[in-house]
Amino acid sequence: MDTNGLPGNILDPNCPSRVIFQRIGDKWASLVIQVLGDGPVRFSELRKMVHVVTPKVLTQTLRALERDGLITRTVHAQVPPRVDYELTPMGESLLQPLTLLRQWAESHVPTILEARDTYDEAQDDLLLGSSN
Repeated sequence: MDTNGLPGNILDPNCPSRVIFQRIGDKWASLVIQVLGDGPVRFSELRKMVHVVTPKVLTQTLRALERDGLITRTVHAQVPPRVDYELTPMGESLLQPLTLLRQWAESHVPTILEARDTYDEAQDDLLLGSSN
């Protein structure tokens, strides 16, 4: 549903669902959601598990997910302070579709890499004027 109570349409550039779709499709957001599927995680642990994400980008991703109601941030009053991130029930509802997408991606890697190689070779042949 859009803000007027009408059914959403992801193809309409003015539909709020498009922003949500972009959030979920963000590579860091989808990885964070999958990591948090196993339960609450501290920032430093999360960063290690996601790999290669900068602290700045991870912080931005976590804030965006929290703003959208997909995760919660809990600060524990201790020295040094401890902050845990955890999926909300709505965030948990994304685990199944993301798992299916992940399984699809992982099972199709060889075919996709082969298609890329075939495409790149054909492009190279065109550039070189070859007609193999």
